Amino acid sequence: MSQIILPELGEGIEKAIVAFWHCRVGDQVKKESDIVELVTDKAVFNVTSDFDGVVKEILVPEGEEAKIGQVLAIIE
Repeated sequence: MSQIILPELGEGIEKAIVAFWHCRVGDQVKKESDIVELVTDKAVFNVTSDFDGVVKEILVPEGEEAKIGQVLAIIE
């Protein structure tokens, strides 16, 4: 089991809003495919998967805020 974690997004950015999930629970994802779109007060970012797998759980729903280092989803 692997985790999708909110990475460092830039200097002074401590949190982001989950704007859109590019996948749903049960979806197959490929390495380097977009997983989630995040919005900060400075920019919009896409987080990609570091591995192939199936989305087991989404922990931060669309519209919710997440902090740097927080687990966003679980990939199996």
